[in-house]
Amino acid sequence: MNIFKLTALAAVASLAVAQPAFAKKAPKTYIVNNEAVGVPVFPHDITDRPYTVIGEVKAKVRKATVFSKSASQKKIYKELWERARKKGADAVINANYGDSKISAMSWGQTNAKGTAIRFTTSPTSN
Repeated sequence: MNIFKLTALAAVASLAVAQPAFAKKAPKTYIVNNEAVGVPVFPHDITDRPYTVIGEVKAKVRKATVFSKSASQKKIYKELWERARKKGADAVINANYGDSKISAMSWGQTNAKGTAIRFTTSPTSN
C-alpha cells in the first residue's frame, strides 16, 4: 500500500516539475499598438513618426461553414499583421476590408489589404 502512495506522489511531483502550473507567456510588445485589436494595424495613416513603406499586404479570411459568423475586425487585422510581420514591418496602416463574399470555393471570404511600414526613427517629441 505504501509503495502505491509513493509511486503516485512521485508521478505527481514529476508532472509538477515538468510543467509549471503558473507559467505565463510574456505579453507581446510592439512599437505601436491598436488597443482595440491588440496588433499594430490601423485603418488610418500614422503621422507622429517617420516611416518607410515596405509594400502592400493582402489577406483573405474565410468562414469555416455556411453557419459560421463572418470574420471579425480583430481576426482580419491579425491576418494582415501576420503577413506584414513576415515582411519585417513594424505596423500596417490604411487597413481596410470589405464584406464577406460567397464563392464556389468558400462559404464566405473577406478580402483585406493595407500598407506595411517600418519606422525610421523614434517618435518626435514636442
